[in-house]
Amino acid sequence: MTTIGLIGSGNIGTAIARQAIAQGHEVVLSNSRGPETLTDLVAELGPQARAATAEDAAAAGEVVVVTVPFKAYTEVPVEPLAGKVVIDTNNYYFERDGHYAEIDSGDSAPSELLAAHLPESRVVKAFNAIRADHIVTAGSPAGTPERRALPIAGDDAEAKAVVAALVDSFGFDVVDAGPLVEGRRFDRDKPAYGAELPADQLREALAAG
Repeated sequence: MTTIGLIGSGNIGTAIARQAIAQGHEVVLSNSRGPETLTDLVAELGPQARAATAEDAAAAGEVVVVTVPFKAYTEVPVEPLAGKVVIDTNNYYFERDGHYAEIDSGDSAPSELLAAHLPESRVVKAFNAIRADHIVTAGSPAGTPERRALPIAGDDAEAKAVVAALVDSFGFDVVDAGPLVEGRRFDRDKPAYGAELPADQLREALAAG
C-alpha cells in the first residue's frame, strides 16, 4: 500500500484517486480552495481518502500527483516534494493558461517547466493523454489482447518504474517515450494525445509526434 498525494482534485485527480483506492492505496486530496471543500468527495471515496492542504498532501504522499491547470504550476509546493516521485498530468492550453513563450517557441515543454520548478523532485509525465473518465473505465487486465497503452516520460528510471507499475495496476500497458523532454510527443494536438491504442500502435503515434 502506498500513500498517494494529489495536488489538485478535479476530474483527472478524482479519477486517479478512485483507481488508487481500488488498488488498495490511501489518497490525500487537496485543491486550491481548501480541504473543507472536499468533504463530500472524501465521504464518497471512503476511509482510504482524506483531505488536506496542498503542502500537507505533498508531505504525506510517497508518490504525489500534480494535476492542476498548467498556469498554476508555480504554486505547487517545492520543499515537501524534494526527492519524491511526482506524476505530472498537466496539459498546456494557451486559451486557459495564457501564452508561455518558451513553450510556444518549442524551447521547453510543460513538464520541463514543472521539473525546473521542482528541481529536487523526480518528475514523470503520465495520465495527461487520457480522458479522465477513461482512467476509471478503459483499463483491462494485463495480457488482454489489444490492451490500451498509456505513454510516460521522465529522466529518472526508478521513478518511471514506480509510475509504470501504477499505470499497469490501473489496467493499462505502458510505453516509455524516453526522457522528460520527449513528453512533448504526447502533448496536446499530437497523434498520441488521447489516442486509444495498444502499445505497438502507440509507439508509432509517439514517433509521428
